[in-house]
Amino acid sequence: MSDINLDIIELLLTAQVYNKYPELDVNDLPKNIRKFYWSREHRSVPKPIRVKTADIERFFGIDSVNGKLKSLPFVAIDEVDFSVKITALEVGADWFQKREGSMDKIEHNPVLAYYYEKKQATGADYKSAKSKVRPKEVDREWIESLIEEISKEEAGEDMLKLVQISAPEDVRQTLREFILTTEQQEDVRKIVKAIQYRDYLKRIGLYDVGKILMVGPPGTGKTSLAKAMSEHLAIPFVEVKLSMITDQYLGETAKNIDRVFALAKRLNPCILFIDEFDFVAKTRSSDEHAALKRAVNTLLKAIDDISLTNDGVLLLAATNHPKMLDSAAWRRFDDIMKFPLPDTDMRKKILDIVTKEITGDFDTAEVASLTHGYSGSDLRMVIRECVLSALVKERMELTQRDMLSAVASFDERAVLKTNEYDATM
Repeated sequence: MSDINLDIIELLLTAQVYNKYPELDVNDLPKNIRKFYWSREHRSVPKPIRVKTADIERFFGIDSVNGKLKSLPFVAIDEVDFSVKITALEVGADWFQKREGSMDKIEHNPVLAYYYEKKQATGADYKSAKSKVRPKEVDREWIESLIEEISKEEAGEDMLKLVQISAPEDVRQTLREFILTTEQQEDVRKIVKAIQYRDYLKRIGLYDVGKILMVGPPGTGKTSLAKAMSEHLAIPFVEVKLSMITDQYLGETAKNIDRVFALAKRLNPCILFIDEFDFVAKTRSSDEHAALKRAVNTLLKAIDDISLTNDGVLLLAATNHPKMLDSAAWRRFDDIMKFPLPDTDMRKKILDIVTKEITGDFDTAEVASLTHGYSGSDLRMVIRECVLSALVKERMELTQRDMLSAVASFDERAVLKTNEYDATM
């Protein structure tokens, strides 16, 4: 059970130590405190943080803080502006350190770890605590601040209409929940290292890196994995559909493409995810719409010009129809990530993950053996059908009969998959 006084003193100590040391910045604050005091105007948590009684009540969901603080002689409430502060920092810090549960808080709070490490307190490790707190770029508040700033600029609103921007914290399926092939795992490791050692790549002049074409049938996880990489790397996810930026009502397509790439550079480091990349091929093969053809050439040039090393933009493009792409499109990418339909072992692992919170007596191995040609998305649809059908019968436990019935139902209405992907994998 949490000690509310300990929690309140952690907040007060964090605010006062953060204010005291100029070298501490917003990324040293625990995420919950950082989000609570975030300023859109400053795109940060400006100093000084002033903790008020209303803040404490809202932060911890309590009715009245006054009574809880009366027993703490080193805490004072200003009767004019209702700000709360520790009157003797060292006294408050000593009180906090001696309380049960304080060490766990210090270990996960870089601000406090910094302070107690300076005091040479046993177990206080600023570097370790900092590694446990993800940077501000994962927060929705940081993204919203940047979007607000861009929207006020000339043509900013037009630029923002072209994309969907997601914060890493909004990604529901993390990289840990993916079942990847050995080749995909290696591709992901390379991407992570490229981001991690971006400065080194720039120093040695390696610029043609970080442009990856994701190839595979629908439902094999291209978009989901791209988003999961955003969460894993703690960088924003910027998604654009090529068919959308060529809509006439949005203006000239070539300008739209330039705007998208300019926006990605503003949001760096980020992932720019281009969906429906085969739209390039459809446009280039058409005899109509010369303006669209010029726009595609603009896109290919923009891909040439953008760089993970220089611009901090990881470019991921996805296609369901790789055979439609010509050599001009293929050569823009330094790596190809293949997304084959899952084999039996992968299907079982996917089913195990999807059903991990579902109770019942069922055999995912048998279901996996009966679902050849299913994508990961198909398997999730099967489980969704199982759950909903059981709920109609007022059941929250699944049986093997439910599973087999859902597979049979899916087979009846599913569109038969073509074999075009097998030849390209």
